[in-house]
This record gives sequence, C-alpha cells and structure tokens, in this order.
Amino acid sequence: MATVLYITTNPNDHETSYSMAVGEEFVQAYRSANPNDVVVHLDLYKMDIPQLDADVFSGWGKLGAGTAFEKLTYAEKAKVSRLTELVDQFVAADKYVFVNPVWNYSYPPVMKAYIDSICVAGKTFQYIQGKGRVGLLSDKKAVHIQASGSVLSPCSATATGDTGDFEMGHRHLDIIMEFLGVPSFEGIFVEGMAVAPDQAPMIKEKAIQQAREIAWSF
Repeated sequence: MATVLYITTNPNDHETSYSMAVGEEFVQAYRSANPNDVVVHLDLYKMDIPQLDADVFSGWGKLGAGTAFEKLTYAEKAKVSRLTELVDQFVAADKYVFVNPVWNYSYPPVMKAYIDSICVAGKTFQYIQGKGRVGLLSDKKAVHIQASGSVLSPCSATATGDTGDFEMGHRHLDIIMEFLGVPSFEGIFVEGMAVAPDQAPMIKEKAIQQAREIAWSF
C-alpha cells in the first residue's frame, strides 16, 4: 500500500479551475487502479505553512547550538514544529501529485512556501564531502499538473520553436524534484485556453485523457 500526497495550490475548485478539474480526474483514475492506496489531499490554501522568517531561523539556530526545544520562544516552537510536521509527512509519502495554475509565469506563492518547508538538509537531501549534494528521495515519484491561459510548457515551447524561457513553475519544480533525488517526474499541461477559447473544452478533455493514462501507471 502506497501513500500519495495530492498537493493542490488553487483557491478555486474542480468546477471552475482547469488544473483542479484535471487533477480530480487523475485522482479518480489513480484510485480505480490502486484501490488499496491512500490519497491524502493537501489543500495548501487551507493549511498552516510557516514562511521561513526570523523566528524559524532563530529557532533552528538555537536547536543547532544545543538549546532544548522547550527553551525556544512560543513563535519559534510553533513554526519550527509545524515545518517538521510538513517535511516528515512529505518524506513518509511514496508519491506526489502537484496541481497549480500559472500566475505571472509561475505558481501561487503558497506553493513556494510549501517547497521551502520540504527542502530540509538531513531529511530530503544532504551534503556529502567529496560528492556534494545528494537527494534522499530516490524511491519516490511525482506528477505535476499545471494550467495556463497561454501556451508555456517546455514541450509546447519546443514544438513551436519558442525558447520556453517565460515558464517558471514546472521548470522550478523539476529542479526541486531533482534536488531531492526524485527519479520520476512527469508534467501534464492544460494550456492555451485564453489564446483559443473556442478550443478550451477540447484542450481540457485532452489533458484529462492524458491524466487518466498516466494515473493508471503512476
């Protein structure tokens, strides 16, 4: 039995959001193919995700210097413990499904806050003398579902002869997965609805079919 984190970053639901609609279809197909697996939905907009601020760095610094956890301030304890919960949950899971819209060529800021919470030395990566940085999640796999009104994905940019330089969300997440050692990372892109609104239903359906196919082998 595997545990899947279904990580969504969208203030809208599957009825009004393209990325959420495709994500919902992915999860349904996955559950049909893997009825014994556990899918945990993390709606980042409804979660407590501390930003890396002065309290966090102060708390980490004190703990690193040998200060007992009980000696931290209330804010330091609350934020440091919550960040530990988030990264431990991420490490304990087997598979990840990230879902987000494109905002200003990247993903919503709460996604970056979550990524910061899971990039923790000693838990998801480590530095080894003579080898440098080594990711620790080599037994995991991930899928990224991203929607944008324009056509921005790396595969589409290559096909159209564009450089794809404006797309930041998937490329950054790809780098993060490599950084953490995740060996399998696929992208499902729902894009071009604003450019060709008359084709929006077809674009959505094509992405849903792709999501279902990937879900069955995920």
